[in-house]
Amino acid sequence: MDKLFISFAEEVNHTPLILSIVILVVLVLTIIGLVIVLFLPKIRGKRAEKRSANIVREAEIKAEQIRKNAQIDAKQATQEMKQEAEKEIRERKQEYAQLENKLNQREQNIDRRDAALISKEQSLDAQKENLTRRLKDCDKKEAQLQEKIDSIIEELQKVAQLSVSEAREEIFARVESKLSKEIAAFIKNKEDEAEAKAEEHAKEVLGLAISKFSQEEVSERTVSVVALPNDEMKGRIIGREGRNIRSLEQLLGVDLIIDDTPEVITVSCFNPIRREIATRTLDILIKDGRIQPGRIEEVTAKVQADMDAQIQKAGEEAAFKLGLPKINRDLLTYVGRLKYRTSYGQNAYDHSMEVAYLAGIMAAELGLDQNLAKRAGLLHDIGKAVDFEQEGSHVELGARLAKKYGEPEVVINAIESHHGDKEAKFVISNLVQAADTLSAARPGARSETLENYVKRIEQLETICKSYDGVYQCFAMQSGREVRVMVMPDKVDDLSAFKLARDIRERIENEMTYPGQIKVSVIREYRAIETAK
Repeated sequence: MDKLFISFAEEVNHTPLILSIVILVVLVLTIIGLVIVLFLPKIRGKRAEKRSANIVREAEIKAEQIRKNAQIDAKQATQEMKQEAEKEIRERKQEYAQLENKLNQREQNIDRRDAALISKEQSLDAQKENLTRRLKDCDKKEAQLQEKIDSIIEELQKVAQLSVSEAREEIFARVESKLSKEIAAFIKNKEDEAEAKAEEHAKEVLGLAISKFSQEEVSERTVSVVALPNDEMKGRIIGREGRNIRSLEQLLGVDLIIDDTPEVITVSCFNPIRREIATRTLDILIKDGRIQPGRIEEVTAKVQADMDAQIQKAGEEAAFKLGLPKINRDLLTYVGRLKYRTSYGQNAYDHSMEVAYLAGIMAAELGLDQNLAKRAGLLHDIGKAVDFEQEGSHVELGARLAKKYGEPEVVINAIESHHGDKEAKFVISNLVQAADTLSAARPGARSETLENYVKRIEQLETICKSYDGVYQCFAMQSGREVRVMVMPDKVDDLSAFKLARDIRERIENEMTYPGQIKVSVIREYRAIETAK
């Protein structure tokens, strides 16, 4: 475009006419452009005004239509709401009318009941007055009767020369002396009937339990002696200035007795587990030959760890063999400790297993829970696992452990009652007591020192001789039976039966003994005449 103007200018320079024409054209075009620039916005504004006016008119028309439609809808909605309100008002009026009728009926009923209550109250008042008069009459008659009774008692006291308390005591004494024999005869008859029915069944159950369970008759004793290869080993165990033996006694918690007995060391301790650990530790040290404080400490720790593992394993094996699930692991540890506890030479662990088996068999025969009976039998002597460490009898300690670890009430009662300390509340408790007696009383199960045996026999005979009418008694069958001879003129047949019961109860309360003791009271009357 620029080049075109340049060329055009060059031509103008050569031609003045053309130049003037060009200038004129430019001016005209400029004027036209200015006119267009000035009047175009106005033209556009007028068009916009027309368009806006049209839009406003259309909007007003639509708004008017919307307003009219809204008025029509509002009238319809108002009419519908009015109809609904009138309908609801009619329904409410009907409900209120029904409620009013009900209230009227209730008021009528209440009025009728009120009238009935008033009449009843009046009748009750009349009856109360009548009863009051009768009570007063009764009080008067009672006072009169009491006066007559007192006068009669005074006359009786004068005639009998006895006071009321003395007469009462005399009557009670006569009744007691008369009825004691009848009571003893009644008890004997009932017990004979019960024994006739129950003895046969009990024998069958016990015989079946014994026949199904067989165990070797082995009596254990506490091993507390360690054999030495030679007497020179004693010096090595003692050590320089006794440092080895002091270390052993301090770590093991036992007393080592080294006397003149050749090739023997005695281990003394009330705790059987410590004694077992000490015995094993000494055996290892003697075989190894290296006996010094450091080696002693190392071997003691290893033996202690092995012992704990064996105790836990023994408890778990007992539960597994008996098929008893869900027994607390800590409680099984105490069961395993019974393996190193003995009673009258009988191993407490084996004894508990026997009692569990026997109780389970008898429970199965009677239709009871077999696993619960086994559980009670296994744990009945659990207190013996700690009785050498804590104060109290093994029954008290066992019941405490069972309660601590949440055992059932049947198990706790079986522990408390298996020696008769408490009453057996469950049949399983009686089965555990019977199984405990069977396990302890079978031949070879338990042993007893001569001193304890003599004391037990003397105590048994002393108890029997302490009763009136007894002139002689004999303990027989190693103290399992006692025969009491009575004077026939002082003890009759029924009194003999009562005497046997009294002796039995006293033996159960005062003595400690394995198995059972049979009490036989013998009354013999001899008519003797001498011909001269």
